[in-house]
Amino acid sequence: MTHSFGIDFGGSGIKGAPVDLERGDFAADRVRIDTPQPATPRAVAEVFKELIDHYPQQDADDAVGVTVPGVVRHGVVHSAANIDKSWIDFDADGLFTEVLDREVHVVNDADAAGLAEVRYGAAKGQDGLVIVTTLGTGIGSALVMDGQLVPNSELGHLDVEGHPDVERWAASSIRSKEDLSYPDWAERLTVYYRTLEKLFSPELFVIGGGVSKDGDKFIPLIDVRTPIVAAALRNRAGIVGAALWAEETEA
Repeated sequence: MTHSFGIDFGGSGIKGAPVDLERGDFAADRVRIDTPQPATPRAVAEVFKELIDHYPQQDADDAVGVTVPGVVRHGVVHSAANIDKSWIDFDADGLFTEVLDREVHVVNDADAAGLAEVRYGAAKGQDGLVIVTTLGTGIGSALVMDGQLVPNSELGHLDVEGHPDVERWAASSIRSKEDLSYPDWAERLTVYYRTLEKLFSPELFVIGGGVSKDGDKFIPLIDVRTPIVAAALRNRAGIVGAALWAEETEA
């Protein structure tokens, strides 16, 4: 039996695995390869091919989804806040489909994580608007309304109380760089999530990214009215969400 394949492209590593979309989990062990430097689209595409080659059981007809940390519209990348600038206005779907010799569909990385959490994780069964945020090098976001993704929200780049690009003030990387305690960081996150609350009135916030594994140390300190929980899929969310995106785009 073959499965959809998900690839999560990050600044330091590129990870991939076949995904069982009934369970929302890997169908085989994940493989990780260091991100090439410079991480141009062509160099990254060659790593994707190497990843796929680790799974000879994958059929050429299987859907392949790829996350990219940028705005993606119709397979074209339109921003590159934390990746090589050569990605801007690049037809990623076209190149990856050519290099991998199979249909490939690209999705924003936070949108992929959001889809996975709503379908299989912490927001499964939640009606209304769910906002999934990923706290890492920057702040990614996904808006999912009644299970349907509203893509490319990019809420990490809002101007919040004098901070014109809020991820440069409240991301997990900033906590580490400034050696903020969890209570001090939670004060910044409270300002951020109250702004999202005021703008969108969501039913639920989900916090993802690697730091979500330590959610009990800071999430209870975020003072908002909206329920706020840690992501369930953690570092699996990008791969699972990418595979799901590809499968549903192909349908």
